[in-house]
Amino acid sequence: MEDIFLAFICDLAFGDPYWFPHPVRGIGWIISEMEKFIRVHFRTALGLKAAGVVMAICVPAMVWSVTFLLLKVAYLVHPNFYRFSNILLIYTALSAKNLAQEAGKVYKALIEGDISRARKQLSYLVSRETHSLEEEGIVRATVETVAENTVDGVLAPLLYAFLGGAPLAMAYKAINTLDSMVGYKNEKYFHLGWASARLDDMANLIPARLAGLLIPLASSFCGFNMVDSFKIVIRDRYNHTSPNAGFPESAVAGALRIQLGGESTYFGEKVVKPTIGDPVVPLKASHIQATINIMYATAFIMVLGGFVIGRWM
Repeated sequence: MEDIFLAFICDLAFGDPYWFPHPVRGIGWIISEMEKFIRVHFRTALGLKAAGVVMAICVPAMVWSVTFLLLKVAYLVHPNFYRFSNILLIYTALSAKNLAQEAGKVYKALIEGDISRARKQLSYLVSRETHSLEEEGIVRATVETVAENTVDGVLAPLLYAFLGGAPLAMAYKAINTLDSMVGYKNEKYFHLGWASARLDDMANLIPARLAGLLIPLASSFCGFNMVDSFKIVIRDRYNHTSPNAGFPESAVAGALRIQLGGESTYFGEKVVKPTIGDPVVPLKASHIQATINIMYATAFIMVLGGFVIGRWM
């Protein structure tokens, strides 16, 4: 438990330095090479789907095994080296500070009145098209991304670290990386990425519902209305194409009394999503910073809660 707490502190202190050889880059390379191999040898829809299932199973299993073996070797070298390695690996699975920094760049550009820079910074965070978005659309997209990634980048890796240490946390990151690389519903990845997208949905099932409980509580510590947050979670949690993303997004929307969802453009195609929350307050740049604060508060509650429960068990 102490290792997870220290890993979280490291994430808050250092984030993801660009010079650091992050394991996710290695996972991404493996996925990319596997995709190249699959596309050379499988051309039919059935073949791509079958190969995608194998990839969705093999990549997380490989990452779990390598992490487990690395920790075993580290322990043989010295117990303190094991602890250092364990903390380092869990730290790389977390991305609270990086998420805050990237969203903060969008916020800074908006408050400085540089809409073009805000669109460019947002394009690094989301897959939707950003070149024609005005301030309200930029804020909505950023808030949605921070809310959703409160699960993917913070709560889920913490939960899996508590349940299975660094190996399980890293296996989750492999699942999440698969989804971000091949889990699209467009023509290119519809068959190949089907299994990866479904596996990511399953892996986030519990963390997303935890977010529906923890974000309202965290919102109250940030000066927002916990009751309103819970109300919108109960009402709008399934107003999303994802079975999980609606939980954190509705919790944030209720806390801030804003409306998310609506029309967005992905790969040249307009998509109209169900709305989440009520437009009591118009979207503005300050809602980005408020969502970042809620994300941090939620992370602290998760870490402290896991630490306390771990002590009792």
